[in-house]
Amino acid sequence: MPTRVCCCCSALRPRYKRLVDNIFPEDPKDGLVKADMEKLTFYAVSAPEKLDRIGSYLAERLSRDVVRHRSGYVLIAMEALDQLLMACHSQSIKPFVESFLHMVAKLLESGEPKLQVLGTNSFVKFANIEEDTPSYHRRYDFFVSRFSAMCHSCDSDPETRTEIRIAGIRGIQGVVRKTVNDELRATIWEPQHMDKIVPSLLFNMQKIEEVDSRIGPPPSPSAADKEENPAVLAENCFRELLGRATFGNMNNAVRPVFAHLDHHRLWDPNEFAVHCFKIIMYSIQAQYSHHVIQEILGHLDARKKDSPRVRAGIIQVLLEAVAIAAKGSIGPTVLEVFNTLLKHLRLSVEFEANDLQGGSISSANLSTSSKDSDEKIVQNAIIQTIGFFGSNLPDYQRSEIMMFIMGKVPVFGTSTHTLDISQLGDLGTRRIQIMLLRSLLMVTSGYKAKTIVTALPGSFLDPLLSPSLMEDYELRQLVLEVMHNLMDRHDNRAKLRGIRIIPDVADLKIKREKICRQDTSFMKKNGQQLYRHIYLGCKEEDNVQKNYELLYTSLALITIELANEEVVIDLIRLAIALQDSAIVNEDNLPMFHRCGIMALVAAYLNFVSQMIAVPAFCQHVSKVIEIRTMEAPYFLPEHIFRDKCMLPKSLEKHDKNLYFLTNKIAESLGGSGYSVERLSVPYVPQVTDEDRLSRRKSIVDTVSIQVDILPNSIPSDDVVSNTEEITFEALKKAIDTSGMEEQEKEKRRLVIEKFQKAPFEEIAAQCESKANLLHDRLAQILELTIRPPPSPSGTLTITSGHTQYQSVPVYEMKFPDLCVY
Repeated sequence: MPTRVCCCCSALRPRYKRLVDNIFPEDPKDGLVKADMEKLTFYAVSAPEKLDRIGSYLAERLSRDVVRHRSGYVLIAMEALDQLLMACHSQSIKPFVESFLHMVAKLLESGEPKLQVLGTNSFVKFANIEEDTPSYHRRYDFFVSRFSAMCHSCDSDPETRTEIRIAGIRGIQGVVRKTVNDELRATIWEPQHMDKIVPSLLFNMQKIEEVDSRIGPPPSPSAADKEENPAVLAENCFRELLGRATFGNMNNAVRPVFAHLDHHRLWDPNEFAVHCFKIIMYSIQAQYSHHVIQEILGHLDARKKDSPRVRAGIIQVLLEAVAIAAKGSIGPTVLEVFNTLLKHLRLSVEFEANDLQGGSISSANLSTSSKDSDEKIVQNAIIQTIGFFGSNLPDYQRSEIMMFIMGKVPVFGTSTHTLDISQLGDLGTRRIQIMLLRSLLMVTSGYKAKTIVTALPGSFLDPLLSPSLMEDYELRQLVLEVMHNLMDRHDNRAKLRGIRIIPDVADLKIKREKICRQDTSFMKKNGQQLYRHIYLGCKEEDNVQKNYELLYTSLALITIELANEEVVIDLIRLAIALQDSAIVNEDNLPMFHRCGIMALVAAYLNFVSQMIAVPAFCQHVSKVIEIRTMEAPYFLPEHIFRDKCMLPKSLEKHDKNLYFLTNKIAESLGGSGYSVERLSVPYVPQVTDEDRLSRRKSIVDTVSIQVDILPNSIPSDDVVSNTEEITFEALKKAIDTSGMEEQEKEKRRLVIEKFQKAPFEEIAAQCESKANLLHDRLAQILELTIRPPPSPSGTLTITSGHTQYQSVPVYEMKFPDLCVY
């Protein structure tokens, strides 16, 4: 019951106090006296300078009633304050607001939930009022702390707990609306405030039972859900907060999210983390998306030593963020994203390799196997992210990323790659090669270049083809699949899937265009390189069915996309050479592989004969295939790649009608106007130093090292004394190496062994000796005589044999011993 004073004392009290006292009834249940409230409001509007005193007096009464637990009078006081606040909009309201906020703080500090909710409601009403001028000295630190604490309410009564949490969220929302738009005002974007606001909202958002996992933005919650469900209200407030974030304060709003997810271990499983970052990416302005991606990459670096599942969870979050950012502005982080992901791919492979090397086979247990499987989850997540990000880039950026990834692929024997593999070992290096090529395969998926030169420039083609010669069938498969992605510009690959004899190629409805000049130039420059890799790839001992299928597709795509008449002839020469290699079998291939090559040749010649539509050629191919069906079905892909196929013991005794004959093909193509002179020249692949990079078993046969090391026991004087007259016949005899192949092979083997095992100092000394010897021999052959001039202004006379050349003046020469021109 309010304090009553006598009439004499009442008359002496200030008018504003009398008006304030009159709004309180004797019984608080009667509520606010509306007539007196109207008088107080009119007085405040008429005399705004009195608002400060009215507010102070109301705050004094409210503080007293709160202490005395007079909740009824507290409600009346707050109702009066709300009405005055809504009615007065003058400059003088600033001091009144301070009294108002002081009273709200008193209510929030009380331990009664009803008073806390009452104070929050009043603050929300105040937050919705737009002030004419900001108040720079006003701070909301207390309200941020108090509302954040209310968001974590643990009241024993569920209804009360929900009510307090909703009040806390609405209070935070009010603080955001009141402060976020004015950058000159005391801001809540400071880290000490964001570290309280964001975790409070995320804590309530965790209560969502079913997380929306759709790629598109989740629907806006209804008004009823906002008022009743803390999770929905918190999510709405979180969206509003992020939507108001600017360039300078974006990071402060995002970093607490990582801290919350780390503290509550929400990366594994990561459904809630994915949900949070979907909200972030859809709520922020599109031009700031790359800031979020940078923060995720930074956090991935910070947690690089965590468990594989945690890292996989972060990478999957990055994938979702990239999927959304790729639709808008990605910013300058493209290369950084790929660089970071490839670095973590290497780390994952390194961890996996260390785990495998750390324990022996006998000590391997379930935990090691589980961790190895977890690392594969990390690697697959990285590859998926790289592929999705790369496939959404424009073509010019995708080309750069393709070059960037290819530059990371380690190739044995070279140091051109930029990825550190010193700690991986052979097993880890193979693993990283596969992972990087799988990433490249994802990036090239869907890439459509107008010309093949754009898709496969020389700087990209050469390193791409290097792994195609390695003794690893999976690496070779990946290289071929990458090439198919770049060659197949008309989506024909799906129609060619599976190696088979196609009865009618026209049924496939192959799409093709006329070969442009750029593609023709590409094949003239790089065709032999492509043929060579296909030829050698067919002869690998570890080939499986998929390898033959991909090689067949490669030949077919070259025919469709790049083949003119000259290329068709080269491809047929290549096919015949493959057939001959399977028959002769110089590489000692197993019978399955020899029959597989024969089946590949049959499938391709059947395809190319129908593509160029030469009836005689088609007839010859069809006849051979028909005979094979009857007498040697293991020469056809439908049979050789079938389980439990019967294989022949040898191929030497087979009838020549089972083979495709060069003379028959030349005759059929020549009658249709093709230039068939080159068909009579067997195809022989060029031998290059590229084989050295592949660790092939035939390294001695394929590597050509043009450095000769002379034995140490032969002095140079003896060599000079044993010189003979050099004539045309002698040179011709020296160039003719027929009959000396075995000696040359043995010589190359000794040279390679010397370079592999000899100390570096010995090799360097012998090379220097060789150079000096070569210089002396050259001088003797040419009988070059150099006579020093008699004086500095004299002449230098050079003679060779019986011919004397014109004297050469030598002025001011500074060679002390020898003058050489």
